[in-house]
Amino acid sequence: MDQVPFETPASLLRPVRHGNAFEETIERLLQTIKLGLFAAGDKLPPERELSEQLGVSRATLREALAELQKAGYVEVQRGRYGGTYVALKLPAGRGKGTALDPAEVDDALAFRSVLEPAAASLAARAKLSARERRHLLDTLADVATAPAELYRPKDARFHVAVAELAGSPSLAAAVADVRARINDLLDRIPFLEPNLEHSNRQHQRIVDAILRGDDEEARQAMEDHLLGTASLLHGFLGPGEERSEIPTQPN
Repeated sequence: MDQVPFETPASLLRPVRHGNAFEETIERLLQTIKLGLFAAGDKLPPERELSEQLGVSRATLREALAELQKAGYVEVQRGRYGGTYVALKLPAGRGKGTALDPAEVDDALAFRSVLEPAAASLAARAKLSARERRHLLDTLADVATAPAELYRPKDARFHVAVAELAGSPSLAAAVADVRARINDLLDRIPFLEPNLEHSNRQHQRIVDAILRGDDEEARQAMEDHLLGTASLLHGFLGPGEERSEIPTQPN
């Protein structure tokens, strides 16, 4: 079945703040790519539309896109179907080999443990349209069938999709931000393929709960799922590292 187009909410491609427009434009664009909001091979919106969404000049946008092209994140195509596209093969994460900081890990996990179970619960309470239900199922299918090299952005896209259905643009934006932080941390540890089957089963449990409107089960399923990521990150902290305990409720 063909996927139903689902526009990226403006809150997830929101205007840069003030001051460092160029740097923040790069940050916003990289976040949308790493989170799978624009997947490998996707065409980015036209410059005019993108600059308006980001609240920057087209000159600043072009400068940022040029740097992302040099870094291998986007490609420019000419001709009738020309435009700027996300690269089919993204650069390896620069964080690989960088030691995990226990305080950084605990902060990101604690913040995520508050946001994502609440988002799942709210999504289950929402009156979802057929289009929204299809979007959730599409992102679930995308992550379940993703090859290893695309798993993390597809996984991130699924988690953001859950938050999108919660009905709060602010919550969806916060989930996108914390998921970007989690991805950066995960890029510093080995990719463990045996973990994927377990993760996909948990994703299915979350979706089943949301679609039948069981907000308590949706919350619990998300809490259980997040514990897996927390365990992986804590497991790869160096021996003897001091860290605080992250409460398991909520998580």
